Amino acid sequence: MRISFRLAILLPFTPVLVSPTSAQATAADIVAAHIRSQGYPCDSAQAAKRDPRASKPDEQVWLLTCTNARYRVRLVPDMAAAVEQIH
Repeated sequence: MRISFRLAILLPFTPVLVSPTSAQATAADIVAAHIRSQGYPCDSAQAAKRDPRASKPDEQVWLLTCTNARYRVRLVPDMAAAVEQIH
């Protein structure tokens, strides 16, 4: 009983190590899901890279690569994303 109680207390404070590759895949999946909800086709998200020069404090710009297309996605809180297909 004491061991499970200690685990229940300590588990939320245990650091979770995430490799850069899995974090990148997560970002790609999140941005791809967002544009899919707006009707843009993205068969399989390959990568998402943040564009720091085009981004602003409350507007992040991502370059999303899918198997069938590439997009520049501007994410603004509480608004639809501005999506531009790039070649």
